[in-house]
Amino acid sequence: MIKVEYINPFLQAATKVFNDMCGIALRIGKPYMSSPLVTEESIIIMIGITGEVKGQVIITFAHDTTLVIASKMMMMQVTELDEMVNSAIGELGNMILGNAATIFATQKISIDITPPTIGDGKMTFSNAYAQNICVPLYFDEKQVNFNIAVKTK
Repeated sequence: MIKVEYINPFLQAATKVFNDMCGIALRIGKPYMSSPLVTEESIIIMIGITGEVKGQVIITFAHDTTLVIASKMMMMQVTELDEMVNSAIGELGNMILGNAATIFATQKISIDITPPTIGDGKMTFSNAYAQNICVPLYFDEKQVNFNIAVKTK
C-alpha cells in the first residue's frame, strides 16, 4: 500500500504550480485505487521517478481542460492542441514534479525525474510495480486526474 507521505508532496507541488503558473486554485478530491484509464479526448503527462522513491506519475486532462490550462499558462487564448500546447503542458508536468522533488528533499528523500512524455488519445496502463492511486483535482467544473504509482526501495 502506498503511504500518504509519498502522495502529499506531489499534491502540494501540483496545487502550488497550478496556482503560481496558471492562477488556478485546485480542490483536492477523494483518492481512490485505480489503473490510469485515458479516454479518446484526453491528454496525459507521464513522468518517471527514480531514487529512493521509484515509479511514475501520470497526469490526465480532458482536451478542453488542457486548452484552458495552456491558455492560462501562455496568457493568451489557445483553441487547438498543437506542439506549443504540448510543450506548455510538458513544462507544467516538469514544474510539478520538480517541486515535488524539492519537497521530498526537505524530508531527506532523494528522487530524480525523467523528462515528461505527452500522450493524446485512448490508452490504458497496467502497473505491476506499484499500486496506482488516482487523486482527482478540481477547478471551475474541470478535473485533472493525478495518478501516482510509487514505492520505496
